Amino acid sequence: MPAPLALLLTTIFVVFLFWRDVRERPPVTGALWIPLLWMLILGSRGVSEWLGWGGTYNTTDGLAEGSLVDAAVYFSFQLAALFVLLRRRLSWATALSHNPWIVIFLAYCALAIFWSDFPFVALKRWIKVLAHPLMVLVVATEPDPREAVVRLLKRSAYVLVPFSILLIKYYPALGRRFSQWTGEAYNSCVTSNKNILGCLCLVLGFFFVWHFLTSLRREKTRERRNELLLCGAFLWMIGWLLSMADSATSVMALAVGISTVLFLGLRFVDKRHVTAYLVAALLAFGSAELIFGVSGTLIRALGRDSTLTGRTEIWDIVLAVDINPILGAGFESFWLGDRAERIWAKYWFHPNQAHNGYLETYLNLGWLGLTLMVCWILSAFLRVGSTLLSDFDFGRFRMGLLAIVVVYNYTEGGFKGLSLIWFAFYIIAMDYPQARRPIEGESSASRPWLATPLAMHRRDA
Repeated sequence: MPAPLALLLTTIFVVFLFWRDVRERPPVTGALWIPLLWMLILGSRGVSEWLGWGGTYNTTDGLAEGSLVDAAVYFSFQLAALFVLLRRRLSWATALSHNPWIVIFLAYCALAIFWSDFPFVALKRWIKVLAHPLMVLVVATEPDPREAVVRLLKRSAYVLVPFSILLIKYYPALGRRFSQWTGEAYNSCVTSNKNILGCLCLVLGFFFVWHFLTSLRREKTRERRNELLLCGAFLWMIGWLLSMADSATSVMALAVGISTVLFLGLRFVDKRHVTAYLVAALLAFGSAELIFGVSGTLIRALGRDSTLTGRTEIWDIVLAVDINPILGAGFESFWLGDRAERIWAKYWFHPNQAHNGYLETYLNLGWLGLTLMVCWILSAFLRVGSTLLSDFDFGRFRMGLLAIVVVYNYTEGGFKGLSLIWFAFYIIAMDYPQARRPIEGESSASRPWLATPLAMHRRDA
């Protein structure tokens, strides 16, 4: 069909999905639009890139300067989220006390600005990262935080998935690009490269698998049938997009996340012994790796070579760079200045990350920062494990997504900047369980987008 007609039909389909969503009258407020728009940007491209106003990132100066348009947009989102939280009278003491490892890690990142060779750039990037916890707090202070997470992910998919398919099929000039490595064309869809597309499919695909399994447990009604059909349709679309992305990392991480959800759903699994299961799984994998070399088999099965498409070579090169091993190069400062130029001299495609989230954290924050990151992950694991006892369905969603985050960062640098996978980690790792009172004199009916919940649900505490 003609491209304009396809665009019209896709737009009508997306509008219908949002109409259907609003018609269900979910227990969320209009303020959810703020983290939704934030996630739409994380899952696609920056505003400047969509408008064609983006700068060049092929030079170290371009990386350091960034885009003024994007900076203004990101800061506006932060102000909007902060305004909502102030109107809701968020207890900052409660938010900080319930998320100590996040506070410690971000505080250490702030300290790491002082020993960066580019402190102003590091400061700008640190301020930008603060948007993640602010957006999550907006979601956490909705009348029903769990439902807010569901609506956030569903509404993101309503926009990103259909328009991704549209761009591939009818607007290839926008939906396809050429590889800097081989010159071959690849699919980027609404994102800026195939790795981000794979990450988008990973997060949304996992969500719809979990949502499908959760919907199956409901009473048989017309609403349940419609929800299952919706999940099936989006899983088909996301599966097709994932095949177009050809992202082995996302496929592997998705398999791990789904396996985690299915395993926790088995009847013989005791939810109180999740830590023991994790230790057993790590010991089993370690033994299999030592005896049979299963990692090599998995890599070959995914159609990749032993260097993980050149990633191991980059790891060796960046580890040879002289930095302070305890403190690192400074918050998100490793890929700047002379260090980046020396590495770029060896790679004409100019890498700007180590393609390993843990290594990336070490390069920027040293062993101290990496230790804090690991403590944060372990803290999230223990917290999510306790959620399995109070809200099993949402608990296994958080556990599966946590497993995805851990696996994904082995070959992609997800613990940095405005990464979608890092935002997803904040969603599952942060809590704000305290009950709250409505703002005096404020009516939910008159100002629904600022509506304050009467009491926070404690299901994910």
